[in-house]
Amino acid sequence: MRRRIVMSMLAGAALLASTLFGTGAATAETAAQAADAPAEFGTDWHDPVTAAPPVTRPHTKSCQVTLAEHQFRDFTPYRGAYTPPRGCGEHWSKVVLRLDGKVKGRQFDRLGYLHVGGAEILRTSTPEPSPEGVEWRVEKDVTRYGDIFRGPRDVEMLIGNVVDDTYTGVIDVRVTLTFYRGRPETPAPDRVLTLTGAADATTLTTPRNSERIVAEVYATGSGGGCEEFWYLTAPDPAAYSCRAGHGPYREVQIKVDGQLAGIAAPFPHVWTGGWSNPFLWYVLPAPRAFDVRPVEYDLTPFAGLLNDGRPHRVEVSVVGVPAGRSGWSAPVNVLVWRDAHREHVTGALTRSEATDVADSSVYTPGAENRVDTDAGHRLTVSGHLNTSHGRVTTTVTRALANTSAHRWTDGEDTDALDGVWADDETVTVEGAGPERTTRTHRTYTVNGAVTLGADGRLRTVLTLGDRATVVRHESGRRAVRSRLDDTYSGDAAYTVDVPRDQRHAVGTSNERYRVHGPAGCWDRSLGTAQGALTEDRRRC
Repeated sequence: MRRRIVMSMLAGAALLASTLFGTGAATAETAAQAADAPAEFGTDWHDPVTAAPPVTRPHTKSCQVTLAEHQFRDFTPYRGAYTPPRGCGEHWSKVVLRLDGKVKGRQFDRLGYLHVGGAEILRTSTPEPSPEGVEWRVEKDVTRYGDIFRGPRDVEMLIGNVVDDTYTGVIDVRVTLTFYRGRPETPAPDRVLTLTGAADATTLTTPRNSERIVAEVYATGSGGGCEEFWYLTAPDPAAYSCRAGHGPYREVQIKVDGQLAGIAAPFPHVWTGGWSNPFLWYVLPAPRAFDVRPVEYDLTPFAGLLNDGRPHRVEVSVVGVPAGRSGWSAPVNVLVWRDAHREHVTGALTRSEATDVADSSVYTPGAENRVDTDAGHRLTVSGHLNTSHGRVTTTVTRALANTSAHRWTDGEDTDALDGVWADDETVTVEGAGPERTTRTHRTYTVNGAVTLGADGRLRTVLTLGDRATVVRHESGRRAVRSRLDDTYSGDAAYTVDVPRDQRHAVGTSNERYRVHGPAGCWDRSLGTAQGALTEDRRRC
């Protein structure tokens, strides 16, 4: 019976908003929606929505460009050309990407990407459709990629899909960029670079006057194998269907010329067919499912090394993946800010200290098998640059921690996980002004269980959390503090191995997305029952 559960969990990706601020409360219409929620899922449901805020837009002249308009039926990428907009200048206060999608029939969830000039500007997944069809929208602030938008570029987009007599859903998307004239509040990178060379020998050549360098990695475990659900893998001795060497600990590392330059905890993504139960996700996707955010690394301590004008080897790897196992994708963009008053910025890496990776997963067999994981890692790197405004020293410290308890019964008819990932980063900049320290504390949580009863009734209960706190100090005094809390919870059940009209599926889900910071507040809650939207409450 477990094999049916696993295949259901893995098939989901196997083939491969108004102003930000405002007040509001549950409306009479929402109350009526709650009263009208059906007793069980039918053949149609509310279009997918999220509680995340829309991208704010400035009140300046705007211009729009269509990046892609295509129907995805197979694994052939869409290829087109981008031309900069006319009438909005070469400097933009904001650039907003918008994807509008629709799909109907029967289909798995699919993963996709969008490249402009070779740089990945969007990684996304899709909802699973109803027979009548669903429509959805994704918005993203892509102002940081302004450098690649200033000239003509090649465009490539792919949402891999299979359309046949069984899986009939054709994924129809349109992607646009809207440019708002002006200058951004925070200076955008001067250059957006990609790595060159083969996957096992990629290199990077930065401008010789780089004074800040940030790498971003769109790291996702996917492809339908065990790495899609890496956080559920068990160490080799365990009697579990997805085993992985030492167990579930994963860490995304970046190295420069073979030297460890950054570490990060991957986000535990759940796509819209995940955890054996698409009825959890028909209306509310899991956090980050439609807008996969990249892992970021501040590589400024390495700028003195990189600024010699030569290509340098840059490698990204995922710690914990068994040798030879596929399933991870990790494309890299490198963002560079240059010193406008110096042709060559010299410097040096002055400190690099890393602990050993702590990775303990203890398997305890029994009527309820159990794997307890306690893992983590810490890295500090520091370097200085001799800029036109003086010597500047940047120190980056990152500490990762993962604890989880994975429980399952023989046959895996019950499979449960309680996991927490912490990713703490401190960046201190000294010189050329007051000392500036930014501390970021990220926490990701998964707490859920899949159970399959003797009557063939499968139930999934799951809570997911995506939280982050950022505090910036200048000269020892707190200057900025912001907080994000995106929490999803769902409970859905259906009868397996029967025709669709006999599944008698039911399910409720809720999401609350809160952001508090210097720009204001966003607090929105959504609720669903059997595919109907039952709550839409806005606070602040």
